Amino acid sequence: MTVAGVFSRLVVALILTVMAALFGAASVSAHALQPGYLEIRLLGNDQYAVLWKVPGVQARPMDITAILPQNCATRAAPDPVWDGAAFVSRWTTRCEGGLEGQEVRIDKLGASRTDVLVRYDFADGRGETHRLTPDNPGFQVPTQPSSLEVVRAYLVLGFKHILSGVDHLVFVLALLLLVKGIRRLVMTVTAFTVAHSLTLAGATLGFINLPSPPIEATIALSIMFVAAEIVHGRQGHAGLTERFPWVVAFTFGLLHGFGFAGALAQIGLPESSIPIALLFFNVGVELGQLFFIAIVLLIIAAGTWAMNRYHKTPWPWAWAVPPYAIGGLSVFWILQRLASF
Repeated sequence: MTVAGVFSRLVVALILTVMAALFGAASVSAHALQPGYLEIRLLGNDQYAVLWKVPGVQARPMDITAILPQNCATRAAPDPVWDGAAFVSRWTTRCEGGLEGQEVRIDKLGASRTDVLVRYDFADGRGETHRLTPDNPGFQVPTQPSSLEVVRAYLVLGFKHILSGVDHLVFVLALLLLVKGIRRLVMTVTAFTVAHSLTLAGATLGFINLPSPPIEATIALSIMFVAAEIVHGRQGHAGLTERFPWVVAFTFGLLHGFGFAGALAQIGLPESSIPIALLFFNVGVELGQLFFIAIVLLIIAAGTWAMNRYHKTPWPWAWAVPPYAIGGLSVFWILQRLASF
């Protein structure tokens, strides 16, 4: 077998592996597991209202537990209740002397695959957010608040969210396969970013309120639409997306922004730092999107170089594998999300 033949078979094997991984991820959810959220809100006189949101795993709360500082009268949460998005516990407790200098930790977080955002208030009423990970499941509350912690926590959260949002990445991938030329690609990606930034902000701040199930189903439909446009364009029938890619990207970007907002709403925003948290969550989303685009372009460039290097003519049907794989995945999501209505 020639080197070109081996390379072609490796490419096909890689495509099939990616398709299997995507369908495996889709069978669970289009998004990865949402992070946990712990809010310790000051009521006054060392009294705190505590909110603990635990992600669900197979219809049960994930086996992690929020542990408050030792100076708190009630340190662990009561039994959680499912609210449609997460398992939630609420209680009030007295933490003698406040939270400053005390340790907050998440028990068994090291054995999980999720993060936890901790939002807490200082004695003067100012708030701060800290992000806990499996490698760092606890921290000592500082004596002075710092807005840089909010920036770091929500920047990382936005970056990780877009990279775990398979449906959003598949839509971006479809645009990359369809749009020709760097200038048009930049315009298209920019339009998508502007659009989802607008609806993310509007929905998170409460200016726009739409039910999640129809939005999620329509997001899947948008992916199928662009996949069909790729096929039509290859057959010589340039569609709306190929002729006006930025218009389609902006329109569907508005829908995808609602998807981002739904995930952010499950986590929550620090009341005293909502603009900062929202801004840097969106910046994190954009950085993650640009990272994904750069990786895809590098893969395409490497594949093109390899094909030119070995003078291998692609199989006539090879072009159809990506759009039909994307279209099939989107149909699966549509049916899955319609069933959840």
